[in-house]
Amino acid sequence: MTVYAVLYTLHVLAAVLWVGGMFFAWAILRPAAVAQLQAPERLKLWQDVFRRFFVWVWIAVIVLPVAGFGIWHMRFNGFAGAPAYVHAMAGLYVVMLAVFLRVLLVLLPRLEKAIAAEQWQEGGAVLGKIRHAFGGNLMVGLLVIALAAARPLF
Repeated sequence: MTVYAVLYTLHVLAAVLWVGGMFFAWAILRPAAVAQLQAPERLKLWQDVFRRFFVWVWIAVIVLPVAGFGIWHMRFNGFAGAPAYVHAMAGLYVVMLAVFLRVLLVLLPRLEKAIAAEQWQEGGAVLGKIRHAFGGNLMVGLLVIALAAARPLF
């Protein structure tokens, strides 16, 4: 297996892990949690889910640009040789990273504070903001995957 193949495989796996995890959380786990759990249990579940999932997101956040830059240089001979869709994917990664960091550094501490204080209504409001952020990030992530799969000529 070539270095390029290893980088490309790691890159794809990191993207699938991050975007797939968001899809699972947003489209499957959330509706099930709402149907089965009361607010205190649901908020505590999400706190634990985020703690576990964000470890994997950090791995993806690191692997994606490291592998991506390697691919960029090996396949396109640097930034100038890469097609526009590759630049778009890199830009959308920055958007996704910013949303992730906002959730991690701003919203998650607010959720944890509300849970610790047993302020379930406030925790629910914060969780709603996290859900919207995840939904937006999921859409951006699906767009990035679509760009990679379609490899448009622009």
